[in-house]
Amino acid sequence: MTRFSRTILVVLCGVFVAAASVAAHHNANAKYDPSKAITLKGKVTKVEWMNPHIYFYIDAADKSGKNANWAIEGATPNQLYRRGWRRDSLKIGDTVTVEGVMARQPGLHHVNARSVLLPDGRKVFSGSNEDGLGAKGRGTN
Repeated sequence: MTRFSRTILVVLCGVFVAAASVAAHHNANAKYDPSKAITLKGKVTKVEWMNPHIYFYIDAADKSGKNANWAIEGATPNQLYRRGWRRDSLKIGDTVTVEGVMARQPGLHHVNARSVLLPDGRKVFSGSNEDGLGAKGRGTN
């Protein structure tokens, strides 16, 4: 393999790696519809505190009144930590109120959280800075 060929190979590998990382981090507007605001109150059934975004799940009624398990997406653990969240802020069985926006796909019980009213009465912001959803009240209230 010539030096020129190796250089081209290294450049192409770099382009593929960069493209993969750009594709991996999506804008929330691709999945969620900012015009579909929703408030849910329910019990936490599962918490996934990991990068790139935390997820927690709650049992709450949908618009038809039928109980469903909702996947709630928040910002990164680091962003949430800076806003007053801790790994143990949500525990299974806690009742929380989530304000956010619904997924674009009809019938999908996914929400991008803007804020969460925690069991201790604190209302914390939970969207990412880059979500493009126009969230207000960053930080804790």
